[in-house]
Amino acid sequence: MLGLGLIGGAAAGSWLAEDHESSAAQGFAAAAPAWHNVPVDTFFPPVVTGGGEGPGGADRTWTRVAVAPDGGCADGFDPLLWKVLADAGCRRLLRATYTDATQSYVTTVGLLFTKADPAGMSALATRFRTQHLAERPDLMPRPYAARNTPAAGFGDDQRATWTISVRTDAPVVVYAVSGWADGRSVDTPQPAADAVRAGATTAQAQSGLGDEARGLSGQIARRLRRAVGSAAPNTTSALNSMSATNSVSAPDVTSATNATKRSS
Repeated sequence: MLGLGLIGGAAAGSWLAEDHESSAAQGFAAAAPAWHNVPVDTFFPPVVTGGGEGPGGADRTWTRVAVAPDGGCADGFDPLLWKVLADAGCRRLLRATYTDATQSYVTTVGLLFTKADPAGMSALATRFRTQHLAERPDLMPRPYAARNTPAAGFGDDQRATWTISVRTDAPVVVYAVSGWADGRSVDTPQPAADAVRAGATTAQAQSGLGDEARGLSGQIARRLRRAVGSAAPNTTSALNSMSATNSVSAPDVTSATNATKRSS
């Protein structure tokens, strides 16, 4: 009986792995056409709230001031950054600009929908991680400034901090770039990851601009995941089906299933 139990457990593990791969592939594929299937207000709502996203865990509220016309990708990035991203291809670039509740800061957040497959996105993510590309000030996204808004003066010289995240569960690069709403120029931009570190003393850190970029980017990334559906496997139905069709008891995988859901 022990042998049958081990065989049943191995089979269950194999089926669960296959189900996970299938669900992940379906989630990745579902994200590709989302740029024209999902309403812009779903990705970029008029108001975004971020509980605990500000300095010291303060709550944040951002108000949308402009949505860029959807279009090509090259103009949305510094030339060297676009050279890196171009290998993944461009389906569409979606952008919107927000201001904080006090209209002191402005942030452009973007979703670059690429043409890459899962392997291509994984390779791009690895390159960004190993070469620290998201930390280079010559590889920054560009802001979207709109007339007659608090972001009217938000140009390349006003960029203070930024963050870039290459997704591997979707063919999407999520980014944000922030600056002061008064139009001041910034001589030394700083990655948001550095600006939010404990003990950081730069103007970006002291003002909370790093939190602006990181917090809003994270909120939009979560909206993306919800919009296209989670790629995490739903193993409950698979386990129920296995229990109904097999007389050999499978091992208890409830905790593993819950852990998988939490990690996704």
